[in-house]
Amino acid sequence: MQETILANIPSPPQGVWYLGPIPIRAYALCIMAGIVVALMISLRRYKARGGNPDTVWDAAIVIIPAGIVGGRLYHVITDHDKYFGEGKNPWKALDVTSGGLGIIGAVALGALAVWALMRHKGLPIAPLADAVAPTVILAQGIGRLGNYFNQELYGAETDVPWALDIYYRVNEAGQYAPLTGRSTGEVIASVHPTFLYELIWNVAVFFFLIWIDRRRRLGHGSVFWLYVAGYTLGRFFIELMRSDEATLILGLRVNTWVTAILFIVAVVIFLRLPKDRETPQEVDPEYNASPTTDSQDREYRGDLNDTTETYEGEVGTRG
Repeated sequence: MQETILANIPSPPQGVWYLGPIPIRAYALCIMAGIVVALMISLRRYKARGGNPDTVWDAAIVIIPAGIVGGRLYHVITDHDKYFGEGKNPWKALDVTSGGLGIIGAVALGALAVWALMRHKGLPIAPLADAVAPTVILAQGIGRLGNYFNQELYGAETDVPWALDIYYRVNEAGQYAPLTGRSTGEVIASVHPTFLYELIWNVAVFFFLIWIDRRRRLGHGSVFWLYVAGYTLGRFFIELMRSDEATLILGLRVNTWVTAILFIVAVVIFLRLPKDRETPQEVDPEYNASPTTDSQDREYRGDLNDTTETYEGEVGTRG
């Protein structure tokens, strides 16, 4: 009996291409693609809730830079040993092009920036958060493809048919360069593709959030906290599978602890929130002001002015 052997998933030969002196990084392209997709869907979802689509554009302007800063800060704080200490270069903590953006930090600081924006506008943040939440986790899934090109965030060695082959990469000088180098064809290890597990989980949570939001017409931040609960639940188990270097607390990766705590917090908040959806007038009163009423008011004021002018003219004639 002939045994069929399925081939492993090959890693890309490289994650960086050069257009002259300009590096084109797959990691950055995947993140940008995720942002574009999330923005397009968010515009439609927020408008359907009664919000002004321009508010989504304003939010994107503040959330993208805040998310990058927050993501990098979270990564540097939780993996500080990579940048600080004997023989380390602290300036590399500022190099976002080499990878290392913590999603939890990106969402946290991005949400804080949007909260400040909505407070300035005098609008509630919950409807916007509910509209954007499913698109954020979809963008996270698309962004995980960048980890595939970078050969990072993988699990322990395995012999499952869908194992990911990690290649030995070198730069032009022949030195080991896992992020910026090109594959030699030598397989270092065959590992669990945890980036792929998270990608699949994120897409599944995206469709779940879209479905339950349509079915239950959730509001007041319920969709957002369901997103936090759904994402952290999957991330908790995926973290247990990862084998790359990470800071440990009591034998567990720091992200394992953080996701467990966030999951509990998200579930508690979700259960305490009202489940009905805000009216369009509550989402954005000015954007949803009735044009019919405004036109009637203008016509009334115009008729009143005409009547006054006629009356004054008649008085002047009589005098």
